[in-house]
Amino acid sequence: MTRPARRMAFFAAAAATAIVLSGCTGAATGADPTDVDPEGEIVPREISWLLSRPADGGVITAMEQIADEYAADHPGFKLNLITTPDRPSYIQKYETLAAANKLPELFDTDATPFAQKLAGQGRMVDVDLLLDDLGLSDDYREAALNYQRFDDGSLYMVPFEFQLEFFWYNTELFENAGVQVPATLDDFPKMCTDLRAAGITPIALDGQDQWPLERYMAYYPFRLEGPGYVQDLKNGKAKFSDPAGRAAAEWLYELGQAGCFSEGFSATGYADAQAQFTSGKAAVYNIGTWELGNLATDALDPAVRDAVDYFTLPTIDGAATADNEYVTPSGIGMAVNAKTYDPLVRDFLAFALERYPALVAETGAFSPTSNVETTVPAGATPLYTKALEQANDVGSAIAMPWDTQLDPATNTRLQQELTLLVQGEITPDQFIETMDAALAENSDG
Repeated sequence: MTRPARRMAFFAAAAATAIVLSGCTGAATGADPTDVDPEGEIVPREISWLLSRPADGGVITAMEQIADEYAADHPGFKLNLITTPDRPSYIQKYETLAAANKLPELFDTDATPFAQKLAGQGRMVDVDLLLDDLGLSDDYREAALNYQRFDDGSLYMVPFEFQLEFFWYNTELFENAGVQVPATLDDFPKMCTDLRAAGITPIALDGQDQWPLERYMAYYPFRLEGPGYVQDLKNGKAKFSDPAGRAAAEWLYELGQAGCFSEGFSATGYADAQAQFTSGKAAVYNIGTWELGNLATDALDPAVRDAVDYFTLPTIDGAATADNEYVTPSGIGMAVNAKTYDPLVRDFLAFALERYPALVAETGAFSPTSNVETTVPAGATPLYTKALEQANDVGSAIAMPWDTQLDPATNTRLQQELTLLVQGEITPDQFIETMDAALAENSDG
């Protein structure tokens, strides 16, 4: 099956699942999602966690260790990790199990409309209340929790990560081209034009995975109107033809006309885009702190190591958001099944969430809490510490990744049209007309 065919099959299955779920409003479990401290004896048993995380990643490694420690004092306990790292395949499995009322005790989910429907049906434990009950609420970074919240501010997912997304840049290439760090988003086209004139590829981009380009679509609306625009967009209260959407489309078209992205970007994968930057062939690379090990340690090519720096999302004149507010994700969250929540699940979560921050911080990763100190690895460059300090100075508003906000059909169409827009194959007006039609079609569906 080809890539497009696989994607169409997946989205068809996901849509069917959503329809099934929408008819399950009466399938509530009878459990109270606000009863976060249920009475009863702690009886060890196997519990399961449906995950969408790398099997050898820091979250799973830490939680496996924690589960072993807990089992040592609770014979008969076991944490069964059901891992599907591929996100589209995971979503299909998760939504199918949800429709059949067969979700395990713990499961990963983004703050999507689908997840909010589950929460509205009383099928997810209220995490705000849970963290308060466990005495852990004040430990969590505000931005880490806000990333997991639904549009109404409610919280039903626990974060296990915290990241900051930067524009990494090569200071030597900028100097050679006589280019300054862009003060505003409107300075990007000229930056690209000047870098091109000096024979330098301006921005490395993983166009194959599509979400990196979609990040750029989110930037202008976030600076212009804050996070409310994408919320209104997905709820049918806004259009792409609104000022924020039009400004984003015109800005991306300008980036394309200025030759901002590497030639053949639509076929460039994640590793290739990173290699373009780390080999000194591209001047800018927009990626998160999950890549600190490759960009801020001695793993980086010595030829460019001393020339790498970063800047955060530039602002615009009259911005609605602060300079220290940008993409600060806390990854996919963990939800707690209200139907299977009992004294054992609560006791394990109390132990795990208390223990986890220190373990993950020891690996050099950012903890979603602020009560532990991240270990800077041997061989780290000064940028590593700079990024750590930056994590302690972020605002509460977040430029949400649109691929976690829009419905699958609209999101897929958006990714396709963005590539055409940047390549100059369609105009901003054509892009807007197509996307407004897609919004109307999918909201009617």
